[in-house]
Amino acid sequence: MSKRPILVIPDPVLRKVAEPVAAVDDDVRALVDDMLETMYAAPGIGLAAPQIGVLERIVVLDVAGDEEEKAPMALINPEITWQSEETRVHQEGCLSIPEYYEEVERPAEVTVRYLDRDGAAQEITADGILATCIQHEIDHLNGVLFIDYLSRLKRDRVTKKFAKQARLAATEKA
Repeated sequence: MSKRPILVIPDPVLRKVAEPVAAVDDDVRALVDDMLETMYAAPGIGLAAPQIGVLERIVVLDVAGDEEEKAPMALINPEITWQSEETRVHQEGCLSIPEYYEEVERPAEVTVRYLDRDGAAQEITADGILATCIQHEIDHLNGVLFIDYLSRLKRDRVTKKFAKQARLAATEKA
């Protein structure tokens, strides 16, 4: 296992759509392990493969609280098959948009079909923070960021801030 660098906006990879995983094999399991190590080190509660530059439909998450035992999950080729009409507002952040948080409204419950790290088909219905996290991470697989749910003004402001930071970092490296 190894920790990988996390891409930060405005990296264009974050806006690309990830490809389905053809087969769950040792390479995919190794990637899942790297993603979990990267997520825990960040620290975060979810990470999608595109956030580390891998355009495959893989998500890892662990929404266990600080005082709870770790409960890592790997969702390969996840697909939301149902979502509730009832919504929930939760303050979201993103490892690819460090130290920026905003309230986002999403369906309160979702049902997701996916493959686990052994390639077995699974389905879960989630609510609360797990439902929010799953939706946030699946959005990453589709090139969507949580800031896309914000007003244009807020989205433009945060995008410009990170673009400026990227330009300054590139200038310092040169």
